Amino acid sequence: MQKTLLKSLKLIVSFVAVFALGLSNVYAQAEIMTGEELEKIQLDKKKKEKYLVIDVRPEEDYAEGHLSHAINIPLDQLEEQLERLEDYQKMPIIVYCNTGNKSAEAANLLIDNGFEDVKDAVGVKDFEYTLVTYESILPDTFIEAAEAGETIFIDARDLKDFEKASVEGAIHASVDKPETVLEQLPEDKEVEIITFCYSGNKSAQIANFLTEKGYTNVKNSLDGTKENKKIPIMEKAS
Repeated sequence: MQKTLLKSLKLIVSFVAVFALGLSNVYAQAEIMTGEELEKIQLDKKKKEKYLVIDVRPEEDYAEGHLSHAINIPLDQLEEQLERLEDYQKMPIIVYCNTGNKSAEAANLLIDNGFEDVKDAVGVKDFEYTLVTYESILPDTFIEAAEAGETIFIDARDLKDFEKASVEGAIHASVDKPETVLEQLPEDKEVEIITFCYSGNKSAQIANFLTEKGYTNVKNSLDGTKENKKIPIMEKAS
């Protein structure tokens, strides 16, 4: 009788342990990041390069205003676009939305698919972030636009480097005198413009300047030429 009871107790303990482990996997959640911490990362030119920030809100919400170095992949498109993020699988990733509901789901989806360091940040309705309206893009979007040849590219690197090599047909802009680039742009404020530099910082300033001047289709390359060798820079003929 005692042996039977002991065996039964062991089975119950084993079942409870397995069940608890299953629950911990099902309800595993990414670490929550405060709005203050994410804001600090986004405003730090060095720190922001160590993270990939993903806004998982719908495109219309993103267009109204988002964090300066955040790409947009809506939650309902995230699973089908995971392949685009393969190069960032070992990189710290931060997701956010409006209230934390969509971002929590997105964070768990990323964790379930092998992303090693994912944090879920407080949403834009719960913290007063510094927001912008130009779009941040990954290298694949940059490359597609360069191949199509219908986009205006603005190179915000130093003039000496621009004169040596750049994207074919690109024009130069300086953060010290950003207004000079306006003379080289068409009157059509809806034309697609992609800005880039060494690390995405100077080009972000140019992108923000252009949106303030009324351009509505401005995109900044999140990866710069020093960070990603896929950026199609071509040597210029001397």
